[in-house]
Amino acid sequence: MEAPKYIFVVGGVMSGIGKGVASSSIGAILQSKGYKTTAIKIDPYINVDAGTMNPTEHGEVFVLDDGYETDQDMGNYERFLNVDLPSINYMTTGRVYQEVIRRERNLEYKGRNVQVVPDVPQEVLRRIKEAQKTANAEVVIIEVGGTIGEYENILFLEAARMLKQELPNDVAMVMLSYVPIPSNIGEMKTKPTQHASRELNSVGLQADIILARAAVPLDLKRKEKIALFCNVRPERVISAPDVESIYDVPLNYEKDGMGDMLCDVLGLPRRASDLKEWTAFVEKVKNGSRTLDIAVVGKYFMSGEYVLSDVYISVIESIKHAAASQGVRVKLAYLDSEEYERDPSKLEELRAYHGILVPGGFGSRGVEGVVAAITYAREKKIPYFGLCYGMQLMVIEYARNVAGFTGAHTAEINKEAPHVVIDIMPEQKEKMAKGDYGGTMRLGAYPCKLHPDTVAREAYGADEVRERHRHRYEVNPDYILKLSEKGLVFSGVSPDNRLMEIAELPKSTHPFMVGTQFHPEFLSRPLRPHPLFNAFIKAAGEHTPSK
Repeated sequence: MEAPKYIFVVGGVMSGIGKGVASSSIGAILQSKGYKTTAIKIDPYINVDAGTMNPTEHGEVFVLDDGYETDQDMGNYERFLNVDLPSINYMTTGRVYQEVIRRERNLEYKGRNVQVVPDVPQEVLRRIKEAQKTANAEVVIIEVGGTIGEYENILFLEAARMLKQELPNDVAMVMLSYVPIPSNIGEMKTKPTQHASRELNSVGLQADIILARAAVPLDLKRKEKIALFCNVRPERVISAPDVESIYDVPLNYEKDGMGDMLCDVLGLPRRASDLKEWTAFVEKVKNGSRTLDIAVVGKYFMSGEYVLSDVYISVIESIKHAAASQGVRVKLAYLDSEEYERDPSKLEELRAYHGILVPGGFGSRGVEGVVAAITYAREKKIPYFGLCYGMQLMVIEYARNVAGFTGAHTAEINKEAPHVVIDIMPEQKEKMAKGDYGGTMRLGAYPCKLHPDTVAREAYGADEVRERHRHRYEVNPDYILKLSEKGLVFSGVSPDNRLMEIAELPKSTHPFMVGTQFHPEFLSRPLRPHPLFNAFIKAAGEHTPSK
């Protein structure tokens, strides 16, 4: 293999304009050309990982196979590249400083003065190079979080400058910048992008390619203006307009020759792109035979006056993957469970949906509203899919309303409940008592045995699978047999039969009512939908809502 190549993706003007999708799309294009590609996310937070961040502020916490809690963009990388990434591919300011301080305390700097520069950027580069070696990648894409000009990411840009100096022919800079169209002017304004380019120049870097994000495609005049004032060729200013689906982005970039441009910048041989499967998937996303209405009942949607669907982005994308494979479209409704607590009559709105999904979560807010929605789904025989907390609350609902365990609850909310059917495992209680919350969750991939003649076994077509987890609480072993005797089926269990991984109702009593202790959404891919999401969408398609 020739020397590896590195592509830094940075953001100009404002955050939240799609650097993660841009990075993923670049990776998908280069991968389609036959180049082995990996992707890295750098977050400027002091947090060591994303696990302690509030989802309504930061969005979804994505868990890797090895259990590391990361930013949601790692999920985009895995979905677009169809790979499982290791923890070395994610870093935060906190993680970098933690390692520098550990090495200093361990005398690995041999007593010399340890400085912010160059030692912190050098640790960033060490991690980037280790990620390249781990993947044996020909191309490494590094997304730098935040926006050019912020204090928080200046050390990461310094790392990029140092790598560019070390490997001048093997490093490319891609700047994704926002081009606004002020409503009172009605004209696309390039000045913010020009300022962003100058900010990038001020730290010793020059964009090789500029991705111009805007509501509409860039016209030639704006491309030429950006090229002139940002010191790039006009053909290397690529239009990145709003699109119907994020999966359109690689196809749009490739129409403008993005892959060949990057090959030219990096000195890679040009190769033909093979995006036939991707194109076919995008066509399926857009051209489903009919539309299914799916209710996502949760409690992390509201952020001020806005609906924050990023909290459940992997769930939402998994539903889309499964819908495309089933030849249908989905229309998602994000329903706040607290509304059902304030006004139980609103539960009647659920009758209009083909299926109901309850994603993961923590804490007591909105929980009784979720339980009420689960009762409605069970009694009205609406296909139901519960993920993590959605499975635990499904068990609680069944314990209370079918098995006769009045007051059943989870220890997370009520340790003194008459029937604690969901509880923390004994080995974790000592950590909880010490306030060591960061070490109390079951994280990462674990094996799961599937029982024959169950919905789960039929969906997977396998006797054993591996799924990713992120939770503290489990079904209380004292209640497993009692609940089973009352008709609840634990169709997936850990190899030692100690942990209940999947709960379901038999098809003879309900068309589809399945809950998973794990998070199947972390393993769904556009070209490889998750089996349980497929089964849920299939059941939803067979259900006739009542209006």
